[in-house]
Amino acid sequence: PLAIEVKRQKRAQKHTQARRLTQEQIRPGTPEPVEGRVHVHVQTELYLEEISDRIIEVDGECQTDEFLDRPPTPLFIPAKSGKDVATQIEKGELFDFDIEVKPILEVLVGKTVEQALLEVMEEEELSQLWSHQRAFAELRNAEFAELQRLEEQDRRIREEKERRRLEHLEKLRKQKETAEKIAARAFAQRYLADLIPSVFNNLHESGFFYDPIEREIETEFLPWLMSEVEEELQKKVLGRMMLD
Repeated sequence: PLAIEVKRQKRAQKHTQARRLTQEQIRPGTPEPVEGRVHVHVQTELYLEEISDRIIEVDGECQTDEFLDRPPTPLFIPAKSGKDVATQIEKGELFDFDIEVKPILEVLVGKTVEQALLEVMEEEELSQLWSHQRAFAELRNAEFAELQRLEEQDRRIREEKERRRLEHLEKLRKQKETAEKIAARAFAQRYLADLIPSVFNNLHESGFFYDPIEREIETEFLPWLMSEVEEELQKKVLGRMMLD
């Protein structure tokens, strides 16, 4: 144990020296003295004190005396002054319970009855308020339902008016269109009444209208007849040439 303690002290001294050396290296030192002078360590503190490596220690001791048991402190009783007198009060002389309690009971009963009446009146008033509130709510709901019914009826009436207005406009449009068609047809009939005969005459003269039998004779029979006659003539000419 002693060797361990010595090692611990040496380690502590080395640590202290290393820390002091580090602080001296960090803190700027005093410059070297001039030739012929030396530095002297002096105290610059406000109060001078003795510097020593070991703090002076002094042992001291003290012992208090033992506490002695003592009797408790007696109560303080002041000295009596004056003369002692006595009196006797019989039952019922100062206070009669039946008589004295009557006004108290009257007050308690009166306050209780009054509070009960107030509570009953308050409940009755609340009941009437709730009844009026229910009636008002029913009336409001009925008026709201009637308002909705009237709004729906007004909406249906507006829709019906709009539908009938559109139907009337459509009817007027169709009547106008029909009248325009009738007028156009009458104008066309009057205009074509004189134009059709002349057109037919011109078409007839141009050959667009013809007799089917006459047209068939001209287009089919006469060409066939001419071809047959020509063929017969060629045969006769050929017979004569052979006879010659």
